[in-house]
Amino acid sequence: MRREWKLMAITAALSLAASGAVKVEKVNYKGWPNSYRVGNGEIELVVTGDVGPRIMHFGFAGGQNLLKEYPEQLGKSGEEKFQLRGGHRVWKAPEDPIATWAPDNVPVEVTVTASGLTAREPVEPLTGLQKEITVEMAAGGTQVKVSHRIVNKGLFPLEFAPWALTMMAQGGVAITGFPPRGKHPEVLEATNPLVMWAYTDLSDKRWTFTKKYMLLRQDPKNSEPQKLGHYNPRTWAGYLLNGEFFLKQYRPGPPETHPDFGCSFETFTNADFLEIETLGPMTKVPPNGSVSHVEQWSLHKNIKLAAFTDAELDRVILPLVR
Repeated sequence: MRREWKLMAITAALSLAASGAVKVEKVNYKGWPNSYRVGNGEIELVVTGDVGPRIMHFGFAGGQNLLKEYPEQLGKSGEEKFQLRGGHRVWKAPEDPIATWAPDNVPVEVTVTASGLTAREPVEPLTGLQKEITVEMAAGGTQVKVSHRIVNKGLFPLEFAPWALTMMAQGGVAITGFPPRGKHPEVLEATNPLVMWAYTDLSDKRWTFTKKYMLLRQDPKNSEPQKLGHYNPRTWAGYLLNGEFFLKQYRPGPPETHPDFGCSFETFTNADFLEIETLGPMTKVPPNGSVSHVEQWSLHKNIKLAAFTDAELDRVILPLVR
């Protein structure tokens, strides 16, 4: 199955490279027969219609998948409980062990568009919510707009925030920037929260902090979970893996409107994966109302860092942030 998928991806990439257009094709992705590959000859992503909505693959055409996958959960559906599976999903925040973890194990409705598709789940019996993800790929280059929408199909207003979570493959490093720094005493007011969880350990060597940046390394040999959150008026985060850099960006609202003490960004890791997450503002959503959340994704090749220093990150990573 893996060899067939790779051959198909390479063939499609060659044909698209000549046309410079976005192509959406139905494929069998690792046991999910109703999956959809979106590609423009340079990059490709896969959304499965058999569960979700989930983006399960994102990478350069014919190249590595930068997203995490749980092999034993691929191709399956109908489970009673929520399955991590991997990939990219949308949740409601703040995190609730029951409502947030509502299963997404049933088929979704997929609508193909000129530049991508929309995947919409049925209304969740547990929450009364209906989630959807829309991908819009540029005809050339590596830009993808990923829009998330959650509709309240219940009878009563609900207050929550949209939460976009991307599970990254093992062995890389997450990088995010703090808001612009200043000097004392010229800047005396607080600029942003840095939020801890009960299990956060700042002495863990997977963390690296510079004046301008926060980094978290994914270590398959370290099973201890770690998590931090922060706020940046120009929220961005990336993941560096084998010389390729996945970057997503988001423009949040004011910090006081965001969940988890004002977080627009959070990152989590354990031995299996690393997650980079953006969060929208808390919103009171009436019946049949909805809330939307938009990320801009891009991919970058041949990214090499000599050191995790402000000067090196400024030189290599900052020019990629639009």
